[in-house]
Amino acid sequence: MIPIAHFVAVTFYLGAAAIAALPFARPLRAPVNAVVAALLLGVGAHVTALAGLTRQAGAASLTGLGPGLSFAGLVLAISLVIVESLAREVSLTLVAAPVAALVTVAGNLAGMHPFLEPQGARAVWLATHIVLSFVGIAAYATAAAAGTMYLVARRELKSAHFGPIFRFFPPLDTLDRVNHLASIAGFLGLTLGLALAAAYSFQYRALVLPQIIWGIGAWAGVSALVLGRVLRGWQARRAALMSAVTFASVIALYVVFRIASLNRGQFL
Repeated sequence: MIPIAHFVAVTFYLGAAAIAALPFARPLRAPVNAVVAALLLGVGAHVTALAGLTRQAGAASLTGLGPGLSFAGLVLAISLVIVESLAREVSLTLVAAPVAALVTVAGNLAGMHPFLEPQGARAVWLATHIVLSFVGIAAYATAAAAGTMYLVARRELKSAHFGPIFRFFPPLDTLDRVNHLASIAGFLGLTLGLALAAAYSFQYRALVLPQIIWGIGAWAGVSALVLGRVLRGWQARRAALMSAVTFASVIALYVVFRIASLNRGQFL
């Protein structure tokens, strides 16, 4: 049941990306409703898969590498539904939906096996930290995707090459607004998630150094982005560049830690 539901979710995520790409092939209006519907069907299947895992493993079902990656894909897909519904655009789906599908597939290949089995309030505490942290990372990823698209569209505008990319992408102001709001959401999610993680580590003496370093690195990246815009008045181009570069650095740091980690069953 769980692998089948994941397969259905991945299929709908890739289908949403394919639908979003249709205006590149022929002149069509952005198929917002169809893309959002496909994403919602994928999210529904994904929720069904993780709900089944929770019934099997309990409140700590998201602690393993596979479940953690799967949940990251789900949160990214939900973030995408919210952004595309509000902006009434589908171009972000071209980038983020395949990423959500890839992360979900990676989670299934790693295996849906929770790493820890805490009970009661400890399990709820740990699960809340995981959920908030992944919400923050998904929002950060959304900001980075919007920032990358902003840079591409701006380059098209500066070169006066008004091809399909420029015509299909949302206005620069929309991409900048998505980048700004998503970075704030990422900052809030990661701040709360890290605060719970620090308190959990102190209370239960469960310190995992790579997780702490990576979490602080991700928080520092999104914090620098938010503070740069709010306090130093960064313009849209600089904020877009910083969001893309810092998020890529966070992903690279994760890959390094995964390669070096001896805890193969953990997210880090």
